[in-house]
Amino acid sequence: MGQTLAEKIISEHAGRPVKAGELVIAGVDVCAVQDGTGPLTVQEFKKLGKDKLNNPQRTILFIDHAAPSPRKELSNTHTVLREFAKEYGAVLSDVGAGVCHQRLIETFVNPGEILVGADSHTCTSGALGAFATGMGSTDIAVAMALGKTWLKVPSTYKIEVTGKFKEGICSKDLMLHLIGMIGADGATYKALEFCGETIENMSMSERFTLANMAVEAGAKAGLFIADEKTKEFLKSRGREDKFRSIKPDTDAFYERIIKINAQDINHTVSCPHTVDNTKPVEELKNVKVNQVFVGTCTNGRIEDLRTVAKILKGKKVNKDVRMLICPASKDIYLQALEEGLITTFVEANASILPPGCGPCVGVHAGTLADGEVCLATQNRNFQGRMGNTKGFIYLASPYVAAYTALNGYISAV
Repeated sequence: MGQTLAEKIISEHAGRPVKAGELVIAGVDVCAVQDGTGPLTVQEFKKLGKDKLNNPQRTILFIDHAAPSPRKELSNTHTVLREFAKEYGAVLSDVGAGVCHQRLIETFVNPGEILVGADSHTCTSGALGAFATGMGSTDIAVAMALGKTWLKVPSTYKIEVTGKFKEGICSKDLMLHLIGMIGADGATYKALEFCGETIENMSMSERFTLANMAVEAGAKAGLFIADEKTKEFLKSRGREDKFRSIKPDTDAFYERIIKINAQDINHTVSCPHTVDNTKPVEELKNVKVNQVFVGTCTNGRIEDLRTVAKILKGKKVNKDVRMLICPASKDIYLQALEEGLITTFVEANASILPPGCGPCVGVHAGTLADGEVCLATQNRNFQGRMGNTKGFIYLASPYVAAYTALNGYISAV
């Protein structure tokens, strides 16, 4: 019996062939934490009594969730990470550099590698053909110390997408459609392996969106075959020499095969308070919004900002709407400046936030008032996610976000 992508990558790191369901110890290439989970990881690492990191050059500490810090308590946790990086030689990605998941794909992760991160959306890097997964802070501390981790090899769902999207439809709509179809726990501890002509024709940006939200269906990882588009992306980031293509075997066993026709996908929105509570835009046209947020590790890339700018160009955000735009990284921010996108946003009366997580986790920047409604391009809409349990969050694509900001209600025209 052949192997899936997940089985192949884990086999390489375990030093032997493995199959779904096995408990294995596997080598780790990259370890990552952020300012919410990092301080606990540091504490647990020091309990291990190790005087050095296994691979400091590939241990990255990100300050992105509260960047810049809004409170002294959070500032103190940032100091913990900065001092640890200096003491142990780890890499520090400080305030303004961007969201950890975007920074990881830009700079640190390559095809065929294993990345473990103390953040559930670590799976974003799976779009590069890496096995990337989130774990608890203690597990990451052990991986930082030993360069290895234990895990159960996940079985795989094959997500085969064919056909062409209708105008304005994008991978975010596809992912919300999939999650609505199988449920927020429909792929718990599975690997989602995306394939098909639609996937092959997607840009890397769209693939990153799909991989990023794999965990919203409960998945352990979201995986893609590294192809020529992957190679071009790595080349643009100065890592062409890191390219390699790992493909699943033709006789690999998949626990489930889900086939989707891209032509059937419509503008899809996740309604409060679960990601699988999905509806088409047309059913939500009476929902007025107070805030629109474009950004995050899901849809804060340059392609997303271009989509929004094209729709906003020469127009003004609805007077009853606050529009917040947050580039996912410094490099994206600089590119948006060079292309004039930031000017378009400011002229449309949108507010620009520094690269980072922004309002997504509700720590700072864009906290909702009681009863307020936000339409966001982020990946989660759990109750209280944006800092107020009395707020309401709808999830959608950048395309829908732009039109919603102009009209003041959820819309795609």
